Amino acid sequence: MPIHLSAADTSVVIDASGPGVPTILHWGPSLGALNEQRLSALAASLVPQRVSGGLDVPAQLSVIPQEAFGWQGTPGFTGHRQGANIFPAFRHVSLEQTEVAGGQEVVFTADDEVARLRATGSISLTAGGVLRQQLSVTNTGDSDYEVRSLLASVPLPDSAVEVLDTTGRHLRERSPQRHLLTQGSYRRESRRGRPGADASLVLVAGTQSFGFETGLVHAIHLAWSGNHQLSAEKTPTGQAFLSAGELLLPEEIVLAPGETYTAPLMMASWGHGLNQLSARFHDEVRSRPAHPSSRRPVTLNTWEAVYFNHDLNRLTRLADKAAALGVERFVLDDGWFDGRRDDTSSLGDWFVDPEVWPDGLTPLIDHVRGLGMEFGLWFEPEMINLDSKLAVNHPDWIIQAEGRLPVPGRQQQVLNLANPAAYDYILECIDTILSSHDISYLKWDHNRDLLDAADASTGHAVVHQNVAAVYRLMRTLKDRHPGLEIESCASGGARVDLGVLDQTDRIWTSDCIDPLERLTIQKYTGLLVPPELMGMHISGPTSHSTGRTHTLPFRAATAIFGHYGIEWDISTLTATETAHLKGWIDLHVRWRDILHTGIVVHADLPDPAMDLRGTVASDQSAALFAYSLTASSASYPPGKLTFPGLDPDRSYTLRLASPYTSLPGNGQSPLAWAEAALTGTPLELTGASLAHVGIQAPVLFPEQSILIELHATGSLGAAD
Repeated sequence: MPIHLSAADTSVVIDASGPGVPTILHWGPSLGALNEQRLSALAASLVPQRVSGGLDVPAQLSVIPQEAFGWQGTPGFTGHRQGANIFPAFRHVSLEQTEVAGGQEVVFTADDEVARLRATGSISLTAGGVLRQQLSVTNTGDSDYEVRSLLASVPLPDSAVEVLDTTGRHLRERSPQRHLLTQGSYRRESRRGRPGADASLVLVAGTQSFGFETGLVHAIHLAWSGNHQLSAEKTPTGQAFLSAGELLLPEEIVLAPGETYTAPLMMASWGHGLNQLSARFHDEVRSRPAHPSSRRPVTLNTWEAVYFNHDLNRLTRLADKAAALGVERFVLDDGWFDGRRDDTSSLGDWFVDPEVWPDGLTPLIDHVRGLGMEFGLWFEPEMINLDSKLAVNHPDWIIQAEGRLPVPGRQQQVLNLANPAAYDYILECIDTILSSHDISYLKWDHNRDLLDAADASTGHAVVHQNVAAVYRLMRTLKDRHPGLEIESCASGGARVDLGVLDQTDRIWTSDCIDPLERLTIQKYTGLLVPPELMGMHISGPTSHSTGRTHTLPFRAATAIFGHYGIEWDISTLTATETAHLKGWIDLHVRWRDILHTGIVVHADLPDPAMDLRGTVASDQSAALFAYSLTASSASYPPGKLTFPGLDPDRSYTLRLASPYTSLPGNGQSPLAWAEAALTGTPLELTGASLAHVGIQAPVLFPEQSILIELHATGSLGAAD
């Protein structure tokens, strides 16, 4: 009899009556109460007919679709035993339903006694309505078996006709792209040894022209920081599905007798619009035991302030200014270690440079800690420069194929942490620094893609092993240094996934801090990652990556929703500039609890130049929204702003956020609701009115923004 998992308005119906592994008959909106009779009827109603020219027994999409049972699309598992056993037939052996951590789980086992393989898998529905699927294969034979792929699959409804994924490059990660889901397979692969700046964070399929507020949408994510594949496929029989798994290199996974390969976890979410889909992912991420529980400290990172020009006096002045502004964490970036004067040398020589730091890092750390701030330090543990003592002493620790160094990237190569000696060296270097200094935070960088990713001695592929080694290294350092936090940075946002976030405490969203670029980058990173895990910093007036110049209000308002910080030489700010910047930091701190626990929403506005996004308190008592104009508006004055996510039956007062003493922009006359807010008599509108009627958007110049506070009547809200 089929099994019904139900939580958070979500139903998953699993049928194990077929010859192979279980089939997911439905995943999506709740089907209500289903007794045994109704479940059996549902399963019977979905059995396909035999058709002319087809197989006598039409195949249905199982969790691991197999050719042995008539599946003619992309198989869920491929492999071989010295060229044989290439078409396994996993037959259902056992099925168990259990309650787990507020959710429900089905665990299955299936054997192929001829190929001598066993498949096991768990299908769970969390309390927040996220579907989790993890698969394993065990070699039960007496000779080696190579696994080539193991993909988790989930079905799509017939209404899913359009696909959204993301691509990009360095400084422009997670740029959205869409196309129709037609027959065939649409596959996104990463062969960079890390997800890469062009990786798709999620793969979404939904009704045509779905948005953040509208359309039925389903999405998957693979929690893995190495090579991977995501695909959306539709067969000639009309079956559509999403699948995800690790992209394995030749002989990367060869199972000896008795060994098991466990594929990375696939997570899947659905919703009526991307806002709801994203909220499910956010709830799931926030429910993890290791999710940061302390308030995310306002951070100053020194990179764009000083680059490699480390000087104790200059850095202490920077720290003094930071503390006066309310900064809570000070991070010393690249340039502190032996011989590191630029990016061409010294990676791997993780010892404090005695020329630049004759008394070590202790004077700076003591100064920072004395000001009440945490101290953080930059590392790039997985990389090596050829111009380094480490490369001279251990060239065999460099990832390379056939004795040929890979094409360099950023003047560096990749260290093979799958080599136990290299791993132990890096662990000892970082551990020594942490043990001898008061350091609570590591900015962990990874500045190039992997090429020719093989062990120098054996020639064997080492991507999978290196990802596992990095995870193990991060866990070990945290175990040895309780309270240590780690940021995952990879040329900016080239390693963003829930695999690395299981080991770390935030990601660096992008090396580009231009607020205009960041609007898109943060919007689509936020489909999966909640804002408290996304580094969002205020840059200097002129962006170092685009050359564009923006006002402080636009830069600060764009960053305010995330893990707030500064990437800017603030040491020379005037008293007036300092006061303005402090006002923005104070605003973030007042709203921080709501921003980092609330529901993130984006409005679907008809004018693409108008961007409205916000965070609504989990109890809908207050909300902070940012309205930005990215280009000239289609109409003049522009259209209305509608606010999603509010309680339709409550009333809300409208206020401009505290840094604003007047309305920016180019309006020729006062705007009624804004003037009322500024004079202390804010207008009061219902959540339903704000969602469906909206308010008149102010006239702004392009690349300007305003922050709007909404407070439920009778609720003081965050800002009070």
